[in-house]
Amino acid sequence: MKRDQAIASALGLATALIWGLSFLSIKVAVTAVPPMSLGLWRFVVAVAVLPLVALGTRERLRVAPRDLPRLAASGLVGVTLYFLCENNGIMLLSASESSLIIGSIPVLTMLAERLFLGAHLGPRAYLGALLSLGGVGLIAARSPGAASSPMGFVYMGGAALAWVGYSFLTRPLGARYGRVAITFWQSLFGLLGFVPFALAELPAWRAPSPLVVLNVLYLGIFCSALGYWFYVTTLDILGAGKASVFINLIPVVSVVAAFFLLGERLAGLQWAGGALAVLGVWLATMQGREAASGG
Repeated sequence: MKRDQAIASALGLATALIWGLSFLSIKVAVTAVPPMSLGLWRFVVAVAVLPLVALGTRERLRVAPRDLPRLAASGLVGVTLYFLCENNGIMLLSASESSLIIGSIPVLTMLAERLFLGAHLGPRAYLGALLSLGGVGLIAARSPGAASSPMGFVYMGGAALAWVGYSFLTRPLGARYGRVAITFWQSLFGLLGFVPFALAELPAWRAPSPLVVLNVLYLGIFCSALGYWFYVTTLDILGAGKASVFINLIPVVSVVAAFFLLGERLAGLQWAGGALAVLGVWLATMQGREAASGG
């Protein structure tokens, strides 16, 4: 049992590293590949890799026809719409700013559950939500000479909301199918959603450099296929509460990596906002972690 938990923790850390670095990878790739074309090629790779993951986990990819509409809707929202917003947002912001905005997703999901499902929230959850959203506000605060575009923050906010919608659409599917099967079909429908947008970007296509190809392969294989598989394993062994600890590390990985690898520098106010946002997410999800680990 302890060995399984150690493996799950190692995979959780690997997931935080893989997904944290994805913001840098997108930042590099999107300078050469139009944003929706990047999404298309990323999920072409993912859809090719996921059947191999299913083979390794002995999971069937077959689903009932009645569930295809929900799989299609969740794929279009959680893949096509999410990456339409994220890829365009990262074009206009630094990788650090983008990851910190996306880091608010656990808080937004928690608030949506309270609003639409009547979930109970304690005082610490509300305090954490306020701190996190206040931190995001500080990250988005711009000096007159700031390089980041306000539209970039709008895109990233749209990405965060799209992921919340995806989570709600996906929830009923979890009781009927394995996570790899759900991810495969959502990735396939999301890929199809990219096609008309990518065709519109066709005049901007050009031969990619080896660096761009490597980044697209990284996003497709590691971030969209293996990273999700790693996280699902962590989720199954440690539970949702403890697994959320690793998700909270993603913006930390992004900010540190962007500092050293891309030379990105956040303003002092944004450093304060980032710290506040991460603290807020930690506080807001602490209640769920305590409940999850109580048994």
